[in-house]
Amino acid sequence: MLLTVSKIARVSTPTHLHPPEGRMNRYSLSIPAIIFAACLGAPHTAFAQTFKVEKFSIGGDGGTDYLTAEPGTGRVFVSRGTHVMVIDGPTGKVLGDIPDTPRTHGIALAPKSNHGFTTNGGDSTVTMFDLKTLAVIKKTHVPSGGLDGIMYDDFSNRIILTNHSRPIGTATAIDPESGNILGVAELEDDAPEGAASDGKGRIFVNNESKNTMQVIDVKTMKVLSSWPLAPCDGPTGIAFDRASNRIFSGCGKTSVVIDPGSGHIVATIANGDGVDALGWDPVQKLMYIPAGRDGNVTVVHQDSPDKYTVVATVATMRGAKTIAVDPVKHMTYLFQPEYGPAPAPAPGAPPPAPGRFPPRGPVIGAWFFAISH
Repeated sequence: MLLTVSKIARVSTPTHLHPPEGRMNRYSLSIPAIIFAACLGAPHTAFAQTFKVEKFSIGGDGGTDYLTAEPGTGRVFVSRGTHVMVIDGPTGKVLGDIPDTPRTHGIALAPKSNHGFTTNGGDSTVTMFDLKTLAVIKKTHVPSGGLDGIMYDDFSNRIILTNHSRPIGTATAIDPESGNILGVAELEDDAPEGAASDGKGRIFVNNESKNTMQVIDVKTMKVLSSWPLAPCDGPTGIAFDRASNRIFSGCGKTSVVIDPGSGHIVATIANGDGVDALGWDPVQKLMYIPAGRDGNVTVVHQDSPDKYTVVATVATMRGAKTIAVDPVKHMTYLFQPEYGPAPAPAPGAPPPAPGRFPPRGPVIGAWFFAISH
């Protein structure tokens, strides 16, 4: 017998609590964080699901963009603007730090070579580091500039960068053993975001400005096709489910599911606004869509390749727009700094340009969220 959910409760995550300097505090939200009880199992196998959110203050300086969970180890790599913090996800404990990553955006892990990589927009380099010791091995200059997204393709054993380069966006392939550039693809948009692999030689890239997805042959780095993603607006986060042969594209307010054989949209998902990443647990068949403007995560269950059910809305905090899932431990992580008041503008200073973020004050909190069930 299947159970249905009629109400979903939000988790209250207070942001006014700050620990003493140098200490890591843990705010357990397990009691109010019971989001729902629903049957998410296979037919005729009912089991209850309870989502719990824990919030940790991890300290450190700098803003953030992406974070990456290492499957099975509990380690989470968190970008902090000029460095990368390594956190034990379940406890919020700081394990280490990777320095000198100016305006870092993303982190990718290549387990075959025991190397990790960061994209550094500030000096247009990729940092290669040792996964065990976190020691920096080398920095590779990427001539295109605009470094942003990064992922590891296990099929080709390549690191793939998606770059906001000018005048056109690019995707760059890097050898995870040597850190050298292997090839570059020219894209149709100067704002390519997330990329995902089908494990068969194709890479799929979201183009945020044009609302399209381009398909790349990972060996030749040639673009094969371009697909419109309407009603998706601003596709960013992406995941590929090899079991169901479906692509998930995270978009503001309405995310989409794509058939990679035809490029057609097969399902849409209502979620919050301000999405910049997407998490997927292929074992639990759960998709996590973070909404930075709304301060929550939409949790979606894959009922079948073309059917998806929103099963929970988990409150985090405003600004938390990227996410990482550990598909082995079935944990989900977010990070967001808290900013103080912006300094008063100088007399006669012009207002911020339209479309730009308003000025922010200094970082006064560093909040790491762990979602379990």
